[in-house]
Amino acid sequence: MTEEELNIAFDRAYQRACDTKIQFPPDVMLHFYAYYKQATHTDGFYTPSGDSELRNAFKLNALFQVKDLSQQEAKLKYIDLVNKYITD
Repeated sequence: MTEEELNIAFDRAYQRACDTKIQFPPDVMLHFYAYYKQATHTDGFYTPSGDSELRNAFKLNALFQVKDLSQQEAKLKYIDLVNKYITD
């Protein structure tokens, strides 16, 4: 898969995830979050923001788990996650 094909597939997967009405369990949502942030954030390590310290701690833990993935690997993992949980 070329870089352009990967970006197109990732954008489509992201759109499918945004459009779904499925309510995912928190652990699955954290996977979506971490893969997306790793795939799209380019300025070093991303620090979660928000009012809930507990929620931010879970997000930070999820980010630590994917920190060694390249952007391309994170995009592929995100696409796989969408394909696994969102069936059209």
